[in-house]
Amino acid sequence: MLPGPSNSLADVAGLRVGHAQRVGGGYRTGTTVVLAPPSGAVAGVDVRGAAPGTRETELLDPRNLVSRVHAVVLTGGSAYGLSAACGVVERLADAGIGYPVAGGVVPIVPAAVIFDLGRGGTFRAVPDATFGTAAYDAACQGTVAPDGGAVALPPSVAGVPWGRSGTGSPNGGMDAPGWSLDGGVGSGSVGAGVGARAGGLAGGVGTASVVLPGGATVAALVVANPVGSVLDPRDGTLAGARYGLPGEFDHLQPPLQAEIDAWRPQHAPSFNTTIGVVATDLTLTKAQCGKLAAVAHDGLARAIRPAHTMTDGDTIFGLATCAGPEPDHDTLQEVLAAAADVFSRAIAHAVLAATGHEDAPAYLDVFPSAQRKQT
Repeated sequence: MLPGPSNSLADVAGLRVGHAQRVGGGYRTGTTVVLAPPSGAVAGVDVRGAAPGTRETELLDPRNLVSRVHAVVLTGGSAYGLSAACGVVERLADAGIGYPVAGGVVPIVPAAVIFDLGRGGTFRAVPDATFGTAAYDAACQGTVAPDGGAVALPPSVAGVPWGRSGTGSPNGGMDAPGWSLDGGVGSGSVGAGVGARAGGLAGGVGTASVVLPGGATVAALVVANPVGSVLDPRDGTLAGARYGLPGEFDHLQPPLQAEIDAWRPQHAPSFNTTIGVVATDLTLTKAQCGKLAAVAHDGLARAIRPAHTMTDGDTIFGLATCAGPEPDHDTLQEVLAAAADVFSRAIAHAVLAATGHEDAPAYLDVFPSAQRKQT
């Protein structure tokens, strides 16, 4: 099997991704938005961690009314960061996208958070609705600066405040230092992953995809911020890389034993959480989307040890854009198996692409010998 053209969640036709983040002025946090097609995507969810921070997850129970969502928000800021979803709801409502009711529409926007409070220096420097607005606009614009940094702001968001300080007062507009947007399929220290940590290493956003033999696409996007280790305890390799497609992680090798012995991450008490989206272009029911999310947790547990702890709020959303047909029994089995693998691979990509920062070094900074030399 091969990955999709970008080896990312964007390979599922109809899905778009946008990131907004701020680093500096007390901030190291951000928001990632996954936009569904205007008609929505069928959705399910599976929550395995004991400390989740979520929005609209009960709505995704197959017994409940709404089957389709219009966006999913993944964000930093712990419970404070759920406010980012409000900015996405406003943008969707302005576009006339949502569940139709008398007098208008109600956008359905589930969300989940990671715990990254205080990682930029100020405890309540957290995402609010403007982060969601900016990430939504980045997804719609699809614009990324050539150097990977800040992009020109859409006129619709210029000048609105980004976040609030611990006292609740505005902490600068979009021209405040440290903000940037990414409207592509960026990985690493972007969006909700900019303040992430992964078992002592820098965590971040990762994504991966696969095209099945029958032509269906399955893909994942993850924000890796676990308390558990992302390393294989036997040889220091990234556990998720074991599930890579041919050639995907061939640039890696087991690091030197001396580097493994020297790695002593701090094990201070911490709140963490890994969250994400797994999606396919096939037509699934709401219950099948829930199963898709549930099996993706197997991929999470393969790549993170331990997973689903008392201080993790591990949450995965399953989406189906319904561009393709309903799968038969055997095809559904293939999709579910692929969901676990793409989630493991996405976690490996998140850690590989992350930029090291204070108290959270990058994987290849700790284990430089893990990267094969070019010959």
